[in-house]
Amino acid sequence: MIYHVVSLAAWNARPDQPYAPASLPEDGFVHCSPDEATTLAVVNAFYRDVSEPLHVLVLDEARLTARVEFEAAAPAPPPGVGEDVRFPHVFGPLDRDALVRILEIRWDGDGRAVGLAETQGS
Repeated sequence: MIYHVVSLAAWNARPDQPYAPASLPEDGFVHCSPDEATTLAVVNAFYRDVSEPLHVLVLDEARLTARVEFEAAAPAPPPGVGEDVRFPHVFGPLDRDALVRILEIRWDGDGRAVGLAETQGS
């Protein structure tokens, strides 16, 4: 399983099409994380100031039609993530049938992501 941080508004915008984040054309791939701990480190490093609620897609990479490669973070991994951690990069849109579940990010009183929880209905 791999993890992708997303707003539900973005995920639900075009439910009849594979999901392609705005960063895909520029970056050439969809940024994902290999596990929950790494996902939380990414959220804390890059998404703490996002005003809309964020969720995490848990995807079965075997069900994605786009190529998935595990690569080193560039230029460096976020704080708390080891240099040896490889990030799954999906070189194309995310197939909706690869979705296993959607998790909600749990935040502490200081605005730090501290865990992932099942959402209602998942």
